[in-house]
Amino acid sequence: MTASAVPAVGGTVRCPAIAIAAPSSGQGKTTVTAALARLHARQGRRVRVFKCGPDFLDPCWHELASGAPVHAIDLWMTGEADAAARLHAAASEADLVLVEGVMGLFDGTPSLADLAQRFGLPVLAVVDASAMAGTFGALAWGLRHYRPGLPWAGVLANRVGSERHAGMLQGSLADAQDWLGALPRVVPAQDGGAAPQPARQRAGLLPERHLGLVAAHELADGLARIDRAADALAQTPLGRLSIDDWRQRFSVDFDAPAPQAAVPPLLAGRTVAVADDAAFCFIYRANLDTLQALGARVVRFSPLADAQLPDCDAVWLPGGYPELHAGRLAANTGMQASLRAHVAAGRAVWAECGGMMALFESITLADGATRQPLWGLLPGHVAMQRRLAALGPQQLDFGGHVLRGHTFHYSTCDSRADVRAHTTRPEAGSGPGEALYRHGSIHASYFHAWFPSSPRAVAALFGAEGALQAEPGAHGAAA
Repeated sequence: MTASAVPAVGGTVRCPAIAIAAPSSGQGKTTVTAALARLHARQGRRVRVFKCGPDFLDPCWHELASGAPVHAIDLWMTGEADAAARLHAAASEADLVLVEGVMGLFDGTPSLADLAQRFGLPVLAVVDASAMAGTFGALAWGLRHYRPGLPWAGVLANRVGSERHAGMLQGSLADAQDWLGALPRVVPAQDGGAAPQPARQRAGLLPERHLGLVAAHELADGLARIDRAADALAQTPLGRLSIDDWRQRFSVDFDAPAPQAAVPPLLAGRTVAVADDAAFCFIYRANLDTLQALGARVVRFSPLADAQLPDCDAVWLPGGYPELHAGRLAANTGMQASLRAHVAAGRAVWAECGGMMALFESITLADGATRQPLWGLLPGHVAMQRRLAALGPQQLDFGGHVLRGHTFHYSTCDSRADVRAHTTRPEAGSGPGEALYRHGSIHASYFHAWFPSSPRAVAALFGAEGALQAEPGAHGAAA
């Protein structure tokens, strides 16, 4: 966490807050969270939303719904101290705080349940009830009582077929107070028809592709989709709760965080150019905050649209979807030449996941037959596949300073570039993770780094000499 990224606010603050969970992925957590944020934002309330665990796509929808920045919090990747500081800062300025979970309530180490217990967040369970009746009650009871002491808000049934179906679900609950309502299987569109249901649209109104939800900015009707879900939620007991009801039922005390050490201005006077367009869009806001706290001037550019790099000392190519735009990337010869000149001059490039993919010589698409050229700044080839290649938390020891983050990709690569290091997984004895390639001034990996975990390591990746000479920081050589 950077000192400039999280405002210092003293004293314990009290604010309504809940964690939105589910028995598993695909139950509709993101839709419900965005709908809840939108419902209250439309009523003039200040809503702050967080995403538990690593995720670039769900926060896009929550930012659109709430009108406010969305950050990741996670007891491992971002750390307990950072989560405490961000929650405290949000509660100090908001009327309502929402935290969307990851996977199922108890999945992962640490899980959303761990986060909810640590900060006293009442858990709202969203359950896809489309193919169940009485079992709904057993599932709700199990989620509530599986772990003693778990704060509890209630349960919301999703994708319900009819009012009669909703009545069966409600009647199955052991505690009637757990019932917070039901959302219909098909949410009516504003013209009275049914909202479109494209393939792989498990979340109802929010369409998906191989890396998760389609980003909100890619859909012209993104806000209209959220509004439809918010309208449906407004008809439920949860949606009809007033802000006073929220304060009575779900208020949480957030203690003031311990003071954090200032980030040294190791990138002062340097300009970092950040790729940001449809092909490169996996960017944590906290990462940009960290670059600025390090003293860097951050400028954005589009490898798809711009003819050359902006004037800069270093380049960050974040993850995204280069496989969907390979033809346009290869055709932009001006940008390719500009990047090549940047590297030839010895200026730093940090490329992660999709950013690294674009640097290779060529890519084989998911059909297994189509091969397209890429930028050719990194020796080797990348191949898409239909199966997930890697997923999970990772950490990178970079000169004794440990960056935390994660990996999530559907491609594999074969490269002759030097391997400087490998990431490791948090669990002991799990073997090496992702390779960190070094080729001239380029550092590249499938690893998605969360910059606040080690600003010194970040400064070194972006070319700051001597950044690694100090003792490791707060995360240090993480266990």
